Amino acid sequence: MGMGRALAVALVGLNGHVIEVEADIGQTLPSFILLGLPDAALSEARERIRSAAHNSGIPLSRRKITVNLVPASLPKKGSGFDLAIVMASLEAAGDVRRTGGTVFIAELGLDGRLRPVRGVLPAVLAAMQAGWKEFVVAESNLAEAELVAGAKVRGYASLAHVAADFDADPRELVYAVPDGPTAAATGPSEGPAAVDRATPDLCEVAGQAEARLALEIAAAGGHHLMMVGPPGSGKTMLAERLPGLLPELSDDEALEVTAIHSLDHVRSGVNALIRRPPYERPHHSASPAAIIGGGTGIPRPGAASRAHRGVLFLDEAPEFEKRVLDALRQPLESGELVLHRSAGTAAYPARFQLVLAANPCPCGKAAGKGISCECTPMARRRYFGRLSGPLLDRVDIQLQVNRVQLAQLSDAAPREGTAQVAARVQAARDTARERLRPYGLVHNADLTGRILRGPLRLPPVDTALLDRAMGLGTLTARGYDRVLRLAWTVADVQGRERPRADDVGLALTLRQRGEGQ
Repeated sequence: MGMGRALAVALVGLNGHVIEVEADIGQTLPSFILLGLPDAALSEARERIRSAAHNSGIPLSRRKITVNLVPASLPKKGSGFDLAIVMASLEAAGDVRRTGGTVFIAELGLDGRLRPVRGVLPAVLAAMQAGWKEFVVAESNLAEAELVAGAKVRGYASLAHVAADFDADPRELVYAVPDGPTAAATGPSEGPAAVDRATPDLCEVAGQAEARLALEIAAAGGHHLMMVGPPGSGKTMLAERLPGLLPELSDDEALEVTAIHSLDHVRSGVNALIRRPPYERPHHSASPAAIIGGGTGIPRPGAASRAHRGVLFLDEAPEFEKRVLDALRQPLESGELVLHRSAGTAAYPARFQLVLAANPCPCGKAAGKGISCECTPMARRRYFGRLSGPLLDRVDIQLQVNRVQLAQLSDAAPREGTAQVAARVQAARDTARERLRPYGLVHNADLTGRILRGPLRLPPVDTALLDRAMGLGTLTARGYDRVLRLAWTVADVQGRERPRADDVGLALTLRQRGEGQ
């Protein structure tokens, strides 16, 4: 009887910490002590692993077993430590050989099956960055773990399969599932494949020439967008087509996005990198925790983080809780959500494009002359009052969307599709990336006032209209900079080296909604 060691990973948000699992078998009465700030799910591991080990033919020692999770000061959450705990305990008893160089990530069933857990991808990434390369996971998590380049991953169906590969006595083992090929037998996969996600085509949108242009500019510069218009004017159709205009994610971006979504998948897991920008459309009744993230213990990511590198669409935006909308101001500026809870602090990336859609009034009939609208002025003010000034000031494009006319709906002329517009968006982004490279930026939406009024300063003749708007008090200093950012994107879409006066004018128009809003 002696000491056994194995490795596991504790996730706090997307940040993983390699945990050393120490097991010691004493000479006193039978007991099982688990140390190291385990949560309720992890504390229950004592009974799970006893049953799993017994039903796999390698019962744990009947003496006192003490398991310590190091560092002890870091809170541990979830059932993903089960396999590491049982392997350390079996090593301490001499039933398996040394396991200290392998990271174990799996939950145990009472019959010894290995069950998948959330967050395998960020866990493997964290362990790889800490210098560990050997991993054992449940078969269901194998494809996800193999997405990390350089990781040597083995997937198993049951504890008995794992113990057999670590030199347990094969005559004693009881397999919970029929023998089958494991990762060690089949070898590594051919590598991750891109997720094929069909996206709606822009050619399906009738009319709305101004809105289509605004959508293209938003995609080209990474700008936030708000559309105000009556029901049926096509706001949702336009928003759904924005992800299709965005370029595919780079390898690093795809790995980052897939890691976030790994925290929400258990049964099917994540078996390929997410290459297309994600699209999240939460319902207006969603709670702050559903949008921003939260929950008991270590907070989980919400829709804002799941939309990272993609689009977060809030339909009927004024119907969302005001505190939810105001909470979005932090990620709109920093691209990150930091959630503080008593059990710990979690940080999730949340660099998304925000798309807001709203009716012109609570009843939605105030479009045009608004003759049939019965909303009082107070009701209209209260409706839009939920969209605070500081939030709207961060939205570059604020567009009035009108109803589609019969002539536009019946027009048989071919319309540009997503592929053609996406090609122009890619060209505009390439132009912006080359121009912004010296400043360490990628999108025009990331430009700072210091750069806009310094190296990229426009001549006064081109900013005269903008200067006048700020002088009249209709534009804030933040709004002034955002119009300039928008003007640079307009110029990129038009294929010009720098914005002209008409580009600045169009940018200012796109930022100011129609009368009465």
